[in-house]
Amino acid sequence: MARTAKAPVAPIDPHVKKVAIVIVLGAIMSVLDTTIVNVALDTLSRDLDAPLSDIQWVATGYLLSLAAVIPITGWASTRFGARRLYVVALIVFTAGSALCGLAWSSGSLIAFRVIQGIGGGMIMPVGQMILVRAAGPKNLSRIMSLIGVPIILAPVFGPTVGGLLLEHVGWQSIFLINVPIGVIALWATMRLLPKDLPGDAGKLDAIGLGLVAVGVTAVTYGLAETGTHDLGSANVVLPIVVGLVLVGLFVARALRIPNPLLNVRLYGNRAFAAASLTTFALGGALFGAMVIIPLYFQTVRGEDAVSTGLLVGPQGIGAMVAMGMSGRLSDRFGAGRVTVVGVSITAVATIPFMLLTENTSYGITSAAMIFRGLGVGLSMMPAMTAAFSVLKPSEINHASPQLNTLQRVGGSIGVAVLTVVLQRNTEGLGRSAGDPSALAGAFGDVYWWVLAVTVVALIPAVILMRVERRRAREGDGDGPAAGTAVDATPEERQVEKLEAMA
Repeated sequence: MARTAKAPVAPIDPHVKKVAIVIVLGAIMSVLDTTIVNVALDTLSRDLDAPLSDIQWVATGYLLSLAAVIPITGWASTRFGARRLYVVALIVFTAGSALCGLAWSSGSLIAFRVIQGIGGGMIMPVGQMILVRAAGPKNLSRIMSLIGVPIILAPVFGPTVGGLLLEHVGWQSIFLINVPIGVIALWATMRLLPKDLPGDAGKLDAIGLGLVAVGVTAVTYGLAETGTHDLGSANVVLPIVVGLVLVGLFVARALRIPNPLLNVRLYGNRAFAAASLTTFALGGALFGAMVIIPLYFQTVRGEDAVSTGLLVGPQGIGAMVAMGMSGRLSDRFGAGRVTVVGVSITAVATIPFMLLTENTSYGITSAAMIFRGLGVGLSMMPAMTAAFSVLKPSEINHASPQLNTLQRVGGSIGVAVLTVVLQRNTEGLGRSAGDPSALAGAFGDVYWWVLAVTVVALIPAVILMRVERRRAREGDGDGPAAGTAVDATPEERQVEKLEAMA
């Protein structure tokens, strides 16, 4: 990779580091809670005397409220101020967590999870807005790599933490653990985050909000229903189709009106569109695969929940190493090139899982997971960094909720599709389903799909790299300036640089 920037990398200001710590604390709560509950569904079903089909709504209700609230965060951040909205999000999430820990029935727990999801849905996009503005164009890559830590590590360590809490404390603890973290995050927010003033957000696009909120929620609901229904059933297909139609109507309307709820014109920027598609596909490859491999360890190798969590831990090690490198590499070589390398490593590291047997060495799986963690860590956040870096500061409020929605929907689709593929593979074994060798082969076949999704992510990543190269050639020789639009004139680029630094 050729170097694209000549200027030395500026040190990160202390106040930016403080902002990053606050945002990461909130992100840990929000993202971890999407995975930590999954290992508790069976326990919740027994303790609350409810069928598993009802308890499934503990996870589904959280996802639905999460999907419904994300689209409004851009408008609300401008209208009320990002810091104030972040405080509200932390309070709602922490209060919802406490209520979940005090739930007395499946119905009350599901209702409290919806409240928790409303807060959780605002934490990540609003936190990203605050962090991107605080970092500015000089330190965007390295700061964004910090917020990627909980996104990458939650699917890895969430089941382990959940299993330990269930085994030694009780199901209430998987919710109550958020309360002290939330109090600390709230205190840090009040002390460390800079105050901002509400802006002129204009009139709320209520029609657009209804279309996109119901549409995204319907798609999420349909995908969640794949856990209990066949992929072709009406419970799955109907809400997905209705949701896609509503989202399509939202996009068509947003292109016609002057101040839509979300600025979908951002996708006219090739770099932003390519980075967004990469984020979407990587969400499917990461979250989908991290549902499959624990099942392999448990059903084929007979490991318990805690041992399984330790066996998937090496991916977290690789991801942490990559997060430490991704910001500096993006500053030096460009986020597009780093993303291409990361996706390529992820694809190659997927191959050993396609060859799984009933006695595959744990050394091999651990090594493959380390490299897979490296690949994901070198691609997920650099792709999101690239998406933010080509935008004007005024466009960040629209970009952050869209990127978060794409990542979460991509993850939901990945989980849904890969789970169905695994189910079909195991059902096709017939009487051989009890044979560990045949069952391991069924798991290995699923990873052909994981590889395909990863290759799909590589296509927009290459486009992103080419756009960055073009920007570097058309620039002033110092590499692409973060925060400038791809198609801007040199004069416009200078104005936008000053705006971003302000």
